[in-house]
Amino acid sequence: MLLEKDVAIIGAGPVGIFTVFQSGMLGLSTVVIEALGAIGGQCTALYPEKYIYDIPGYPSILASDLIDSLYQQSKPFNPTILLNSTMVGLRRRDDAFVIRTSKGEEIAAKAIILATGAGALHPKPLSLDNAALYEGKSLFYAVSKKEVFRDKTIAIFGGGDSAVDWTNSLADIAKKIYVIHRRDKFRALPDSVEKMYQLVKQGKVEMAIPYQLDQIYGQDGYISSVDLIDFDRNVKNLKIDAILAFFGLSMDMTFITSLGLDVSNKYINVNPISMETNLKGVYGVGDAVTYPGKLKLILTGFAETAVACHAAHAIIRPGATLRFGYSTTVLKDILK
Repeated sequence: MLLEKDVAIIGAGPVGIFTVFQSGMLGLSTVVIEALGAIGGQCTALYPEKYIYDIPGYPSILASDLIDSLYQQSKPFNPTILLNSTMVGLRRRDDAFVIRTSKGEEIAAKAIILATGAGALHPKPLSLDNAALYEGKSLFYAVSKKEVFRDKTIAIFGGGDSAVDWTNSLADIAKKIYVIHRRDKFRALPDSVEKMYQLVKQGKVEMAIPYQLDQIYGQDGYISSVDLIDFDRNVKNLKIDAILAFFGLSMDMTFITSLGLDVSNKYINVNPISMETNLKGVYGVGDAVTYPGKLKLILTGFAETAVACHAAHAIIRPGATLRFGYSTTVLKDILK
Protein backbone atom coordinates (compact mmCIF):
# COMPACT_ATOMS: atom_id res chain seq x y z
CA MET A 1 0.00 0.00 0.00
CA LEU A 2 1.37 3.38 -1.03
CA LEU A 3 1.46 6.04 1.68
CA GLU A 4 1.03 9.52 0.19
CA LYS A 5 2.33 12.59 2.02
CA ASP A 6 3.44 16.08 1.10
CA VAL A 7 6.86 15.84 2.76
CA ALA A 8 9.10 12.90 3.62
CA ILE A 9 11.52 13.73 6.43
CA ILE A 10 14.57 11.50 6.65
CA GLY A 11 15.81 11.44 10.23
CA ALA A 12 14.04 11.98 13.56
CA GLY A 13 16.65 13.91 15.49
CA PRO A 14 15.66 17.26 17.00
CA VAL A 15 15.80 19.05 13.64
CA GLY A 16 13.84 16.30 11.91
CA ILE A 17 11.09 16.42 14.53
CA PHE A 18 10.89 20.20 14.33
CA THR A 19 10.47 19.83 10.56
CA VAL A 20 7.15 18.11 11.29
CA PHE A 21 6.00 21.20 13.16
CA GLN A 22 7.19 23.64 10.52
CA SER A 23 5.56 21.59 7.75
CA GLY A 24 2.33 21.39 9.70
CA MET A 25 2.26 25.14 10.20
CA LEU A 26 2.16 25.43 6.40
CA GLY A 27 -0.55 22.81 6.02
CA LEU A 28 1.81 20.10 4.75
CA SER A 29 1.43 16.46 5.78
CA THR A 30 4.53 14.51 6.80
CA VAL A 31 6.08 11.09 7.18
CA VAL A 32 9.30 10.63 9.16
CA ILE A 33 11.71 7.78 8.42
CA GLU A 34 14.09 6.95 11.28
CA ALA A 35 16.77 4.24 11.38
CA LEU A 36 16.70 3.80 15.16
CA GLY A 37 13.93 2.32 17.28
CA ALA A 38 13.17 5.66 18.95
CA ILE A 39 13.00 9.28 17.88
CA GLY A 40 15.64 11.76 19.00
CA GLY A 41 18.76 10.76 17.10
CA GLN A 42 21.94 11.24 19.13
CA CYS A 43 20.02 13.14 21.83
CA THR A 44 18.20 9.90 22.68
CA ALA A 45 20.74 7.29 21.65
CA LEU A 46 23.92 8.84 23.05
CA TYR A 47 23.23 11.47 25.70
CA PRO A 48 19.61 11.52 26.96
CA GLU A 49 20.68 12.68 30.42
CA LYS A 50 23.04 15.42 29.23
CA TYR A 51 22.02 19.06 29.53
CA ILE A 52 21.87 21.30 26.47
CA TYR A 53 22.48 24.98 27.15
CA ASP A 54 21.96 26.75 23.81
CA ILE A 55 18.22 26.30 23.21
CA PRO A 56 16.44 29.69 23.31
CA GLY A 57 14.14 30.03 26.31
CA TYR A 58 15.80 27.20 28.26
CA PRO A 59 18.75 28.02 30.53
CA SER A 60 19.31 24.27 30.40
CA ILE A 61 17.28 21.29 29.24
CA LEU A 62 17.94 17.55 29.28
CA ALA A 63 18.41 16.15 25.78
CA SER A 64 15.60 13.64 26.42
CA ASP A 65 13.28 16.41 27.62
CA LEU A 66 14.03 18.47 24.53
CA ILE A 67 13.05 15.56 22.31
CA ASP A 68 9.87 14.98 24.28
CA SER A 69 8.94 18.67 24.02
CA LEU A 70 9.59 18.71 20.27
CA TYR A 71 7.47 15.59 19.84
CA GLN A 72 4.60 17.05 21.86
CA GLN A 73 4.85 20.21 19.75
CA SER A 74 4.57 18.16 16.55
CA LYS A 75 1.72 15.87 17.66
CA PRO A 76 -1.17 18.17 16.60
CA PHE A 77 -0.07 17.64 13.00
CA ASN A 78 -0.38 13.82 13.22
CA PRO A 79 2.90 12.80 11.60
CA THR A 80 3.44 9.23 10.45
CA ILE A 81 6.69 8.03 12.08
CA LEU A 82 8.40 4.90 10.74
CA LEU A 83 11.01 3.60 13.20
CA ASN A 84 13.74 1.02 12.55
CA SER A 85 13.48 2.01 8.91
CA THR A 86 15.84 3.52 6.34
CA MET A 87 15.44 4.79 2.79
CA VAL A 88 16.81 2.16 0.39
CA GLY A 89 15.13 3.12 -2.89
CA LEU A 90 14.08 6.34 -4.60
CA ARG A 91 12.45 7.01 -7.96
CA ARG A 92 10.49 9.79 -9.61
CA ARG A 93 6.76 9.46 -10.32
CA ASP A 94 5.22 12.39 -12.16
CA ASP A 95 5.23 15.20 -9.57
CA ALA A 96 6.35 13.06 -6.63
CA PHE A 97 9.18 10.94 -5.30
CA VAL A 98 8.48 7.31 -4.44
CA ILE A 99 10.57 6.12 -1.51
CA ARG A 100 11.10 2.46 -0.64
CA THR A 101 12.19 1.67 2.91
CA SER A 102 14.23 -1.17 4.37
CA LYS A 103 10.99 -2.63 5.77
CA GLY A 104 9.26 -2.65 2.39
CA GLU A 105 7.08 0.43 2.89
CA GLU A 106 6.45 2.66 -0.12
CA ILE A 107 5.87 6.39 0.30
CA ALA A 108 5.00 9.00 -2.30
CA ALA A 109 6.11 12.49 -1.30
CA LYS A 110 6.29 15.72 -3.26
CA ALA A 111 9.36 16.89 -1.36
CA ILE A 112 12.09 15.26 0.69
CA ILE A 113 13.86 16.95 3.58
CA LEU A 114 17.09 15.27 4.68
CA ALA A 115 17.71 15.70 8.41
CA THR A 116 20.13 12.81 8.67
CA GLY A 117 22.86 14.40 10.77
CA ALA A 118 26.02 12.33 10.41
CA GLY A 119 24.03 9.58 8.70
CA ALA A 120 21.62 6.79 9.57
CA LEU A 121 22.49 5.56 13.05
CA HIS A 122 22.47 1.79 13.49
CA PRO A 123 23.02 0.17 16.89
CA LYS A 124 25.65 -2.54 17.02
CA PRO A 125 23.64 -5.70 17.75
CA LEU A 126 24.44 -8.54 20.11
CA SER A 127 26.44 -11.30 18.43
CA LEU A 128 24.60 -14.20 20.08
CA ASP A 129 22.82 -16.54 17.65
CA ASN A 130 19.45 -16.30 19.40
CA ALA A 131 19.51 -12.56 20.10
CA ALA A 132 17.22 -11.74 17.18
CA LEU A 133 14.46 -13.86 18.75
CA TYR A 134 14.10 -11.31 21.54
CA GLU A 135 14.67 -8.04 19.70
CA GLY A 136 11.77 -5.62 20.02
CA LYS A 137 10.06 -7.61 22.79
CA SER A 138 12.58 -7.83 25.60
CA LEU A 139 15.90 -6.95 23.96
CA PHE A 140 16.33 -3.32 22.98
CA TYR A 141 19.08 -1.12 21.58
CA ALA A 142 17.27 2.15 22.27
CA VAL A 143 14.58 3.43 24.63
CA SER A 144 11.39 4.48 22.86
CA LYS A 145 9.15 4.66 25.92
CA LYS A 146 10.47 4.58 29.46
CA GLU A 147 7.19 3.12 30.73
CA VAL A 148 8.02 -0.16 28.99
CA PHE A 149 10.54 -0.75 31.77
CA ARG A 150 8.37 0.13 34.75
CA ASP A 151 8.65 -2.48 37.52
CA LYS A 152 10.97 -4.60 35.37
CA THR A 153 14.35 -6.08 36.22
CA ILE A 154 16.70 -4.82 33.53
CA ALA A 155 20.19 -5.79 32.46
CA ILE A 156 22.00 -2.83 30.89
CA PHE A 157 25.12 -3.71 28.91
CA GLY A 158 27.78 -1.16 28.02
CA GLY A 159 30.19 1.31 29.55
CA GLY A 160 29.59 4.54 27.68
CA ASP A 161 27.31 7.53 28.09
CA SER A 162 24.20 5.73 26.85
CA ALA A 163 24.51 2.85 29.33
CA VAL A 164 25.24 5.15 32.27
CA ASP A 165 22.62 7.76 31.37
CA TRP A 166 19.82 5.24 30.88
CA THR A 167 20.76 3.51 34.13
CA ASN A 168 20.31 6.82 35.91
CA SER A 169 17.13 7.67 34.01
CA LEU A 170 15.37 4.33 34.52
CA ALA A 171 16.37 3.70 38.14
CA ASP A 172 13.26 5.41 39.52
CA ILE A 173 10.81 3.24 37.59
CA ALA A 174 12.61 -0.10 37.20
CA LYS A 175 12.32 -2.80 39.84
CA LYS A 176 16.07 -3.38 39.65
CA ILE A 177 18.89 -2.63 37.23
CA TYR A 178 22.01 -4.69 36.64
CA VAL A 179 24.87 -2.89 34.88
CA ILE A 180 27.16 -5.30 33.06
CA HIS A 181 30.50 -4.06 31.77
CA ARG A 182 33.70 -5.87 30.88
CA ARG A 183 35.90 -3.17 32.43
CA ASP A 184 35.90 -1.37 35.77
CA LYS A 185 36.16 2.04 34.07
CA PHE A 186 33.23 3.80 32.39
CA ARG A 187 33.57 6.08 29.35
CA ALA A 188 31.00 8.59 30.55
CA LEU A 189 30.88 11.97 32.23
CA PRO A 190 32.26 11.73 35.78
CA ASP A 191 29.12 13.34 37.24
CA SER A 192 26.93 10.72 35.56
CA VAL A 193 29.14 7.87 36.76
CA GLU A 194 29.07 9.26 40.30
CA LYS A 195 25.27 9.45 40.17
CA MET A 196 25.14 5.81 39.05
CA TYR A 197 27.31 4.69 41.96
CA GLN A 198 25.03 6.58 44.34
CA LEU A 199 22.19 4.42 42.99
CA VAL A 200 24.35 1.36 43.70
CA LYS A 201 24.65 2.48 47.33
CA GLN A 202 20.86 2.91 47.47
CA GLY A 203 20.36 -0.66 46.25
CA LYS A 204 18.59 0.35 43.04
CA VAL A 205 21.49 -0.70 40.82
CA GLU A 206 23.84 -3.67 41.02
CA MET A 207 27.14 -3.93 39.14
CA ALA A 208 28.39 -7.06 37.36
CA ILE A 209 32.02 -6.24 36.51
CA PRO A 210 34.02 -7.53 34.67
CA TYR A 211 31.44 -9.68 32.89
CA GLN A 212 30.15 -10.19 29.37
CA LEU A 213 26.95 -11.71 28.03
CA ASP A 214 27.25 -15.43 27.28
CA GLN A 215 23.71 -16.81 26.92
CA ILE A 216 20.11 -15.59 26.81
CA TYR A 217 17.23 -17.76 28.00
CA GLY A 218 13.55 -17.17 27.43
CA GLN A 219 10.45 -18.11 25.49
CA ASP A 220 8.28 -16.50 22.80
CA GLY A 221 10.53 -13.46 22.59
CA TYR A 222 10.57 -12.74 26.32
CA ILE A 223 13.78 -13.09 28.30
CA SER A 224 13.75 -14.93 31.63
CA SER A 225 17.46 -14.97 32.47
CA VAL A 226 20.98 -14.51 31.15
CA ASP A 227 24.33 -16.12 31.78
CA LEU A 228 27.29 -13.80 32.25
CA ILE A 229 30.90 -14.90 31.99
CA ASP A 230 34.08 -13.26 33.30
CA PHE A 231 37.67 -13.52 32.08
CA ASP A 232 38.27 -16.60 34.26
CA ARG A 233 35.26 -18.34 32.65
CA ASN A 234 33.19 -18.05 35.82
CA VAL A 235 29.46 -17.96 35.03
CA LYS A 236 26.83 -15.87 36.78
CA ASN A 237 23.10 -16.24 36.10
CA LEU A 238 20.73 -13.28 36.45
CA LYS A 239 16.93 -13.45 36.46
CA ILE A 240 15.78 -10.50 34.36
CA ASP A 241 12.87 -9.24 32.27
CA ALA A 242 14.67 -7.15 29.66
CA ILE A 243 18.03 -6.26 28.15
CA LEU A 244 19.21 -2.84 27.04
CA ALA A 245 22.41 -3.20 25.01
CA PHE A 246 24.52 -0.13 24.30
CA PHE A 247 27.59 -1.21 22.35
CA GLY A 248 27.84 1.86 20.18
CA LEU A 249 26.38 3.06 16.92
CA SER A 250 27.55 2.88 13.34
CA MET A 251 26.75 5.76 11.01
CA ASP A 252 25.79 5.04 7.41
CA MET A 253 25.56 7.63 4.64
CA THR A 254 25.87 5.07 1.83
CA PHE A 255 22.43 5.42 0.26
CA ILE A 256 22.19 9.17 0.78
CA THR A 257 25.49 9.73 -1.03
CA SER A 258 24.41 7.36 -3.84
CA LEU A 259 21.54 9.67 -4.81
CA GLY A 260 23.78 11.95 -6.84
CA LEU A 261 23.83 14.72 -4.27
CA ASP A 262 26.58 17.31 -4.42
CA VAL A 263 28.73 16.49 -1.38
CA SER A 264 31.80 18.14 0.16
CA ASN A 265 33.77 16.27 2.85
CA LYS A 266 30.73 14.07 3.60
CA TYR A 267 28.40 17.08 3.98
CA ILE A 268 25.58 17.80 1.54
CA ASN A 269 25.89 21.11 -0.26
CA VAL A 270 22.71 23.21 -0.15
CA ASN A 271 21.61 26.65 -1.25
CA PRO A 272 21.19 28.56 2.06
CA ILE A 273 18.41 30.69 0.55
CA SER A 274 16.16 27.63 0.09
CA MET A 275 18.10 24.75 1.70
CA GLU A 276 17.61 22.88 -1.58
CA THR A 277 20.25 20.41 -2.74
CA ASN A 278 21.33 20.04 -6.35
CA LEU A 279 18.32 17.70 -6.77
CA LYS A 280 15.10 19.64 -7.27
CA GLY A 281 12.61 18.96 -4.49
CA VAL A 282 15.23 17.49 -2.16
CA TYR A 283 16.27 19.70 0.75
CA GLY A 284 18.81 19.30 3.51
CA VAL A 285 18.90 20.69 7.05
CA GLY A 286 20.92 20.38 10.24
CA ASP A 287 24.31 18.75 10.67
CA ALA A 288 24.00 16.85 7.38
CA VAL A 289 24.52 19.97 5.26
CA THR A 290 27.06 22.65 4.52
CA TYR A 291 27.19 26.09 2.90
CA PRO A 292 29.41 29.16 3.35
CA GLY A 293 29.18 30.37 6.95
CA LYS A 294 27.35 27.26 8.20
CA LEU A 295 27.17 26.94 12.01
CA LYS A 296 26.70 23.42 13.40
CA LEU A 297 24.19 24.25 16.12
CA ILE A 298 20.77 22.79 16.91
CA LEU A 299 19.16 26.22 16.75
CA THR A 300 20.70 26.77 13.29
CA GLY A 301 19.06 23.54 12.19
CA PHE A 302 15.72 24.77 13.51
CA ALA A 303 16.01 27.94 11.41
CA GLU A 304 17.12 25.94 8.36
CA THR A 305 14.09 23.70 8.50
CA ALA A 306 11.76 26.72 8.51
CA VAL A 307 13.49 27.92 5.33
CA ALA A 308 13.30 24.46 3.74
CA CYS A 309 9.60 24.03 4.51
CA HIS A 310 8.71 27.40 2.99
CA ALA A 311 10.71 26.55 -0.14
CA ALA A 312 9.08 23.10 -0.34
CA HIS A 313 5.62 24.64 -0.04
CA ALA A 314 6.22 26.49 -3.30
CA ILE A 315 6.72 23.25 -5.24
CA ILE A 316 4.08 21.25 -3.38
CA ARG A 317 1.40 23.92 -3.79
CA PRO A 318 2.52 25.66 -7.02
CA GLY A 319 0.74 28.93 -7.58
CA ALA A 320 -0.80 28.95 -4.11
CA THR A 321 -0.39 32.09 -2.06
CA LEU A 322 1.40 31.36 1.18
CA ARG A 323 -0.25 33.37 3.89
CA PHE A 324 1.99 32.61 6.80
CA GLY A 325 0.43 33.44 10.15
CA TYR A 326 1.64 33.65 13.71
CA SER A 327 1.57 30.38 15.63
CA THR A 328 -1.01 31.80 18.07
CA THR A 329 -3.41 32.11 15.14
CA VAL A 330 -2.51 29.02 13.10
CA LEU A 331 -2.62 26.60 16.03
CA LYS A 332 -5.69 28.03 17.77
CA ASP A 333 -8.16 25.80 15.96
CA ILE A 334 -5.89 22.75 15.82
CA LEU A 335 -5.31 22.73 19.58
CA LYS A 336 -8.98 23.07 20.52
